Amino acid sequence: MQSPPPSPTFSNLPEFSADLLRGADQIAEFLFGAASERRKVYHLAETSRLPVFRLGSMLCARRSVLLEWVADQEDRGWKRARQ
Repeated sequence: MQSPPPSPTFSNLPEFSADLLRGADQIAEFLFGAASERRKVYHLAETSRLPVFRLGSMLCARRSVLLEWVADQEDRGWKRARQ
């Protein structure tokens, strides 16, 4: 099971509302470049592979956390390729 990303320090924390993606459409637009890819977001969220959370019934994510997650995925890919 993948552990959650470390909490950022408050000194480098972006303003929360500016960092927040609200809904699968916005998350899909950010990750895949098209809101029509929202089913991928739901699938990844259901399989616990995407760092998202819910505000009420709305699926949300922080841009900064998603960027860290992507960077971690890239690092894992490079490590596997080097073995």
